[in-house]
Amino acid sequence: MNLRPVDTYNLLEGEVFRKNYYEPKKPVVIKDLAKSWPAYQKWNWGYFKSIVGEHRVALYNNVKSDAYTPINTADDYKTFGEYIDMISTGPAGWRIFLFNIFDHAPELIQDFTWPDNLMKGFVKKYPMLFVGGEGSITHLHFDIDMSHILHTQFAGKKRVLLFPYEEKDRLYRKPFEVLSLVDFSNYSEGNGKPDYNAFPALKKANGYEVILEPGDTLFMPAGYWHHMEYIDSGFAMSLRALQSSVSGKLHGVWNLFGMRTIDTILKKTVPKPWYEWKKKKIFRSAEKML
Repeated sequence: MNLRPVDTYNLLEGEVFRKNYYEPKKPVVIKDLAKSWPAYQKWNWGYFKSIVGEHRVALYNNVKSDAYTPINTADDYKTFGEYIDMISTGPAGWRIFLFNIFDHAPELIQDFTWPDNLMKGFVKKYPMLFVGGEGSITHLHFDIDMSHILHTQFAGKKRVLLFPYEEKDRLYRKPFEVLSLVDFSNYSEGNGKPDYNAFPALKKANGYEVILEPGDTLFMPAGYWHHMEYIDSGFAMSLRALQSSVSGKLHGVWNLFGMRTIDTILKKTVPKPWYEWKKKKIFRSAEKML
């Protein structure tokens, strides 16, 4: 893979951000965007435990889904307080996915400012908290609604791989899904993954690598593939913004209500033939990239 560093700034003026990153759909890290928010000083494990510690949350492990695994099905449940205690004691490959903590503690909305000076279209009803223990993994995927994302890391470090949507064939995208067939787990540890022998087109994939530290805000343009590894136990918040173009919005609607429905039905009715057809199509598309 050809991985470049992500451009990094302390702050960016809105016009510069839109011209150099938003419009060309290029990722960037803004290190000080969130540091003026009350959340930067206020949000920590103890605070969250005190306000939402009794709420039951869905947990997800590091096992990569296969042809027969239902998408986004929880692997376990605990109270948020129990989960915080678990990940605070050491490595724990468990993460919380799309937890809308703001539904349970709406006062948290007052702790940050929507960066409308950078872009419009924020879905202000759905800021989302992402939490993971040291060693937990979010496998390579792109967000199904095709929104732009501002992802702010509040605690812990996290390694992120990023690829433009157009790299999908080199990344062995599963048809009718937002996932890659390739397992990037712990790729940085030199354990032989990803497997270039099995996935040769991956060698030609062009993307970015960055380590997010507390306070960093990563702009992920719509459709960007991302793989995340929690170096430390930590949490981050994502703010989503719809694309400005009609075609971008329609792409997200199709993914949510068309593509996902077709895939769900065929996984339930003819899982093996559906998976075999997908595999053939994946490798035919990848061969064209060689």
